[in-house]
Amino acid sequence: MDRNLVYPGSIPLDSDLLSLNRNTMVALGALAQAALGTNMVADGLACTPSGLGVSVGPGSITQLSVVDSLAYGSLTADAASGLLKMGVNLAATPFALTAPATSGQSINYLIQATLQEADGGAIVLPYYNAANPAQAYAGPNNSGVAQNTQRIQRVQLQLKSGAPAITGGQTTPPVDNGWAGLYVITVTQGQTVVVTGNIVVLPTAPFLAFKLPQLRPGFASGMQSFTGSGGFTVPAGVTQIEVEAWGGGAGSYASTSGNPAGGAGAGSYARKRISGLTPGQIITVTVGSGGAAGITGTAPAAGGITSFGSFVTCNGGVLNPIATLAIPLHGGAGGAASGGDINISGGDGNWGHSNNGGMGGNASHGGGVRNAGGGAGNPGYFPGGGASGAGTGASSTTPSPGAAGGAGFVIVRW
Repeated sequence: MDRNLVYPGSIPLDSDLLSLNRNTMVALGALAQAALGTNMVADGLACTPSGLGVSVGPGSITQLSVVDSLAYGSLTADAASGLLKMGVNLAATPFALTAPATSGQSINYLIQATLQEADGGAIVLPYYNAANPAQAYAGPNNSGVAQNTQRIQRVQLQLKSGAPAITGGQTTPPVDNGWAGLYVITVTQGQTVVVTGNIVVLPTAPFLAFKLPQLRPGFASGMQSFTGSGGFTVPAGVTQIEVEAWGGGAGSYASTSGNPAGGAGAGSYARKRISGLTPGQIITVTVGSGGAAGITGTAPAAGGITSFGSFVTCNGGVLNPIATLAIPLHGGAGGAASGGDINISGGDGNWGHSNNGGMGGNASHGGGVRNAGGGAGNPGYFPGGGASGAGTGASSTTPSPGAAGGAGFVIVRW
């Protein structure tokens, strides 16, 4: 942080005070950028109902700007140097809303915010009168002209109205360039009071998701797991996540008279850290199922494919093309993964041997199952383990059914 030097006996200059203010602002802006980055960040500004309207409470917005686009007193403008600035509102801002006049219609209102910087506090200042020091001038050269005394940084809030439409078909107005959308308020025809349920935080609103006391060491302040297919919605304030995924394990063959079955292949595993996401973005999650068990006369199924959007794909365990219903000795192969920072193929299943079914393939962090011995196959361990093959029984002539593979799995952390 820059500091001014002054000396005993020297005449104080207006630039001494102005430079102190500017240097402090620059230092705080650099500190804020080091902690928050250069993206817009909002804090506070809670939106609450107020009759047929809302009130946006005190808060702040931090936004990339320049040091000074206009001259700051006797200091020249500096519009070339970027600086993170903060606008602060200490009082609430009310907004009145209007319900649609047509029955069955609703309307969406958008509240957006940006940094506002303006000079204000104009008064007529006393100036030194060299001709008569006991009587001050009123304004520069005794002109009586009022001058601004503050450069004010506030949160500028704006209400944008959408077009009324049949309820469910109304749209939200777009966020203007250089602004951040904060809230969407929906009002229905005939409504006389706004309630909390009418107010929704825009998914892309740049509110601080976590404060320092809420943070904990390491990556992951939140977690969501998927045992079935669905969609992952990027939480508010989150742009980076970490994903672990397992493909489904394959099912194993039934044994035949004199032929134990081989173990099934396991699903693959991948781990990836994904950045550059947008809060509110929905990513499709597909969780592969475990392959169905084989029974006498019916082949087992391969493991299902698990994927996380287009980022990660984990193939399930596959069946050995050499294995047949009549000769099921050959173990299946593990699936392969792609897209992850770490990609691990599933383990292969072992051959059936000495009347005992082969051990199922081992999925990374999931595990296969042990040899089924002389009976039915054992299911694959969750997640993604391959099923063990069926044995032929003590007499070597008794067929036994296979087993199902372990299902896939997805874990998302942020």
